Amino acid sequence: MKGSYRIIVSNAKIRYDFTLKRNITILKGDSATGKTTLVEMIREYYEAGPDSGISLRCNRSCRVLGGRDWKLLLSSIHNSIVFVDEDNAFLPTNEFAEAVQDSDNYYVLVTREGLPNLPYSVEEIYGIRQSGKYAGIRQVYNEFYHIYGRTDFLKPVRPEQIITEDSNSGFEFFHGLSEGKRYDVVSARGKSNIFARMLDYTDADLLIIADGAAFGSEMDRVMKQAKTSKKVSLYLPESFEWLILKSGIIDGKNLRAILESPEDYIESRLYFSWERFFTSKLVELTKNGYLQYSKKNLNPSYLHDSIVAAITSAMEMIDLR
Repeated sequence: MKGSYRIIVSNAKIRYDFTLKRNITILKGDSATGKTTLVEMIREYYEAGPDSGISLRCNRSCRVLGGRDWKLLLSSIHNSIVFVDEDNAFLPTNEFAEAVQDSDNYYVLVTREGLPNLPYSVEEIYGIRQSGKYAGIRQVYNEFYHIYGRTDFLKPVRPEQIITEDSNSGFEFFHGLSEGKRYDVVSARGKSNIFARMLDYTDADLLIIADGAAFGSEMDRVMKQAKTSKKVSLYLPESFEWLILKSGIIDGKNLRAILESPEDYIESRLYFSWERFFTSKLVELTKNGYLQYSKKNLNPSYLHDSIVAAITSAMEMIDLR
């Protein structure tokens, strides 16, 4: 399944209107913010249709998954949008993560905790807020809003220390840039280790570079730590491969359109996260060329001055000179 899907759910008192564009969307928030109400409205509409007093508009079927037989039920759901409330014990399990990876559905997961087994995007974590109140039977309109997003810097970031998520080509690129520069680069060797590495550099102007496409489960604790210091900045592109594609050094059919609207091109059953898609696309477009890409080891051509300049120029407000 691919593409973006607008969902409008309403009854006489409340209305939700939001758009999904990835296979995993996280819905967070405290009690009484409307998360469970949304899931229950989806369930009631599926069971009773318009007789439920609920209106649901979406060009995909919307279902609710829950209970002990969730796996059996999920095996019969295809090309649909599946909602899961936080009271289901299977939600944080490896078994559920494997089932999501093998399916052709989109998922909206209600949870207050991170789900480290699932590679969900920083940009697809939402809360619900009321955008207006009306008396009587008039609707209370609700909207989704970003809790996190790609960091927007108000002034150039000039780090003393950089932590990269991986130890592969991304790390090798930034480590190669650091030679003779004012900053040092270390690898966290995985997104789950970034928080611990942050604690090693509390006195440095620190820049964290991670794949935003799959970093969602780490954001709560990383942001809490970052907020304790004005010296921490986060740069969260979709992935290092996305950054290379964005830099303009690679030519490819429909590449500009893909970068502008990835959701229209990324089949969720084939790519568990957008990071995997951009890696595959970069490998495909550079095959047998001088910029042939490998995720495991960086092609030295990527450290040529003109290539470095193009890639770092795509990192807006990050000064790595």
